[in-house]
Amino acid sequence: MAKQIAYRRVYEETSPKEGKRVLVDRVWPRGMRKEEAHLDEWLRDVAPSTELRKWYGHEPSRFAEFRRRYLAELRDAGHRQAAGHLRDLADRDKLTLLTATKDVDHSQAAVLAEWLTGAGRSKA
Repeated sequence: MAKQIAYRRVYEETSPKEGKRVLVDRVWPRGMRKEEAHLDEWLRDVAPSTELRKWYGHEPSRFAEFRRRYLAELRDAGHRQAAGHLRDLADRDKLTLLTATKDVDHSQAAVLAEWLTGAGRSKA
C-alpha cells in the first residue's frame, strides 16, 4: 500500500481523515493556542535549521536550492533521529504534515512529503 502523506497549513480546519497530524515547523505558529492545533506531535527537530530557514525567507525563487540544502540537512546527525521517527509514523498511518507557512507548496512540509513518499507532492 502506498504511503498516504499530505501537507497543509496548521491554521486550516481539521478533519478526521487526516490521520496523524504532525507540525514540522521549528517555531510555534503565531497566534495559535496549543489546544487549537489538534496535533499528535510537534516534531521541530525535523524542521530546517534556523540558518537555512532565515536564508530561504520563503522566497519561491530560492526554493530549488532550499530543497537541495534541506534534503542534505535531513541526513545530518541533528535531523536524522527526527526524520527516522517521521518515516516510522508514515509507515504506520496516514500522515498530515503541518506548517504555518502561507505558501505550502514552497515549504519544508512539501519537501518532506515528497521525501517520505519518494514521489511527487501530495497536498491535503
